Amino acid sequence: MMRGLGTPTALALPILLSACAGSIPGTGPIPPTDEGAKTALAAGVRAGPDISRLGIGAADATAALASFVESCPKLIIRTDASGLTGKADWQPACSAAGAWQSGDALNFFKRHFETVLVGTGEAFSTGYFEPQIGGSRDRRPGYDTPVYSMPADLVRAKEGDAEQLSSGRMPLGRYDGQGRFVPYYTRGQIEDGALEGRGLEIAWAADPVEFFFLQVQGSGRLRGPDGTVMRIGYAGQSGRAYTGIGGLMRKRGLLGDGPGQYPGSMQGIMQYLREKPEAGRALMRENQSWVFFRELTGDGPIGALGVPVRRESSVAADPKFVPLGAPVWLDLDRGEADGLWIAQDTGGAIKGANRFDTFWGAGDDARLIAGGMQGKGKALLMLPKGTLKRLGGK
Repeated sequence: MMRGLGTPTALALPILLSACAGSIPGTGPIPPTDEGAKTALAAGVRAGPDISRLGIGAADATAALASFVESCPKLIIRTDASGLTGKADWQPACSAAGAWQSGDALNFFKRHFETVLVGTGEAFSTGYFEPQIGGSRDRRPGYDTPVYSMPADLVRAKEGDAEQLSSGRMPLGRYDGQGRFVPYYTRGQIEDGALEGRGLEIAWAADPVEFFFLQVQGSGRLRGPDGTVMRIGYAGQSGRAYTGIGGLMRKRGLLGDGPGQYPGSMQGIMQYLREKPEAGRALMRENQSWVFFRELTGDGPIGALGVPVRRESSVAADPKFVPLGAPVWLDLDRGEADGLWIAQDTGGAIKGANRFDTFWGAGDDARLIAGGMQGKGKALLMLPKGTLKRLGGK
């Protein structure tokens, strides 16, 4: 979600708790080479087990194949930031995928892909979902939290007006009345009315806490008092740094199992914000980043790859380590997240090798699973057959 003026992305709550690692048969001990690496190639890539040894179920393979087919039009034209593949590498699988019988989906993956480990293969995964909260297109009593579209004065600095970011891009901000480039408004300033009167409101949310978490997720549904639903998605971000309030609470001893502490999950964080409204409001403002939205039409929320993300099939990953559109196999200590996923999204907190964010759709069960998802284990990346040999791997 925090990709500047890009597409919607996933962003999980950065609450890292201890868990036991799972296992994938045949991988063996791998020396830790991925710490501090900036790309998959720098982390190191080596052969994983044969796909037939992973125990992929028929339903899992069928759902993954459907998502892979949706990814192909983007996959064969975009540049792979991981450096692992070229556009042409995906053409054989994508050409075959559309005509493949869904009942034999597992054989599709066996025929066209090989597994590789990136770095250690030691994975950590969180979860995200499409929240549904109370909202209205028009302001009315009980619906007072503005949902803003992208403001025209949110721009990137011109060369020479600010220092470049580490990515090489110019920072986001605005030009003030004297023509000076300055950071964009903070969350607190926006909540206090910095954008009022500019006609940027596309809707109004009923609950500021729920809306805060919708911003974290990057997309969601607004359910009106008459039952109508408006789907909104990420349009851009203010350029201010994202701060995970879960991480702040953990550092301050507010999360845990002790007396007076709150559970280390999204539900526990929300409980704190509601029970401590003044402190909670101040805590939310420590995340100075603000997310702007646009109305979405069509089938499902759109991920960073530009295609709909699907429940239990789509996963967010760092594109420097995983080609967007590639299949990923997870074997975690959270069994519900085990299986075959397609990398179709990215996220501000999803950085580094083998860091993933699983998508769970919409609804109360999706909120429950995603809010408590913190799984450790192993990850395998699936690449077109012959890729590892071309890269000089073993």
